[in-house]
Amino acid sequence: MNRTKGQHRTVITAKHFLYDESEGIARITFNRPDTLGSLTFDVYAELRDTFAQLQREDQVRCVLITGQGRGFCSGGDVEEIIGKLLSRGSKAMTDFARMTGDLTRNICELRKPVVAALNGVTAGAGAAIALASDFRIAAKGIKMAFLFNRVGLTGADMGVAYLLPRIVGTARAIEILYLGEPIPADRALEIGLVNKVVEPADLERESMALARKLADGPTFATGMTKVMIYNEWTMAIQAAIEAEAQAQTICMLSEDFAEGYRAFKEKRPPQFHKK
Repeated sequence: MNRTKGQHRTVITAKHFLYDESEGIARITFNRPDTLGSLTFDVYAELRDTFAQLQREDQVRCVLITGQGRGFCSGGDVEEIIGKLLSRGSKAMTDFARMTGDLTRNICELRKPVVAALNGVTAGAGAAIALASDFRIAAKGIKMAFLFNRVGLTGADMGVAYLLPRIVGTARAIEILYLGEPIPADRALEIGLVNKVVEPADLERESMALARKLADGPTFATGMTKVMIYNEWTMAIQAAIEAEAQAQTICMLSEDFAEGYRAFKEKRPPQFHKK
C-alpha cells in the first residue's frame, strides 16, 4: 500500500488488489480471479496496512470488499503461502499467523462499517475476512467454508473461534469448524452467517445500496456502536450499562446529534457531517 499526498488529503493506492474511493465509500476488490482470489504474503500485508490506514481517512465512511469472477477469496495460495511455510521454522510460521490475525483485528477495530459482497467461493482466510466484516451479502449459489481442519490446522485462526460462535452459536460453530464442510448460501442465511442472499446479477446493486446507506449515516455514532458491541462481550452487565452511558454522552456532544435533532424538528432527512 502506498499513500500519496493529494491537495487536501492522503490517497491510498494498492499494489496487490484493486482500491477505489467514491463518495465516502472505499472499495477493495480481490483481483486474482485465476486463483479464486487467493491471498499471498504481500496481499495479506497490504490488506492489514490498508485497514489500519482507513481508520485515519476521514473521507471514507464505509468500506466494501468483494472479489472477481467465481471467487470472493479462497484463502491462502497453496504454493505461494502453504508450500513456502512448510519449509520455514516455527518463528516464521508464528509471525505469519500473527500477521493474518492483525488483518482481521484491523477490520473489527475499524470504526466504520465494512460490507463483504460475497460473489463466489469464500473459504479459509476468505471466510475469516467475511466473518470480521459487519455485513455479509452473498450471491445465490456461492459457498462458504472454514477449511482449516481439513488441512490439519486448528479451526481457531484469524479470530474465527472468537467470532463464529457469537454469530451462529457455539453448537453450530463447533460443527462448522470441526468438519470444515462447505456451507451453501441459503444455509448460511438460515443460520445467520450472512445477512442476505441475492441473485448474482443483483449483488453489486444490493451491496452498494447498503454501503451507500451506511456512508450517508452518522459515521461517528455507527463507529461508537461497533466499538461498544465488541467491548461489551467481555463486560459484566453493570459495567456495560455504565460504558453505554458514557458512550452515549460522547455521541450527544457530536455535531451529528445536533443535526439529527434539527432535521427532526424541520421534518427533513438529516445531513450528517460525520464529526
